[in-house]
Amino acid sequence: MYFIDLSQYTQKFLDKIDSHIKERIENTLKRLENNPVPSDAKFIGREGGEKIFRYRIGDYRALYSINENKKIILVMKIDKRSRVYD
Repeated sequence: MYFIDLSQYTQKFLDKIDSHIKERIENTLKRLENNPVPSDAKFIGREGGEKIFRYRIGDYRALYSINENKKIILVMKIDKRSRVYD
C-alpha cells in the first residue's frame, strides 16, 4: 500500500475549489493507494529517476510521481487540462 502526499501547490488548489469537486478528486486519488498505476493513468516521462504519470479526473488532470522505495505517491499538480502542463 502506498501513501499519498500532496505538494504545496496541489494543496492550495484543492483548498480553493468547490467542495464537491474537491471530494471527487480526493476520492479518486485515494484509489491510487492500492493501485498506483491504474489502467487509465498515462506514463509521461521520468524526472530524477522517478516515473511521472498523468491521471484524468473528469475535467481535471493530476500529475504525480511514484517513489517505489518509500512507497510514496507525490501528487505534484492538479488543474484543468489547459493549465496543468504549464
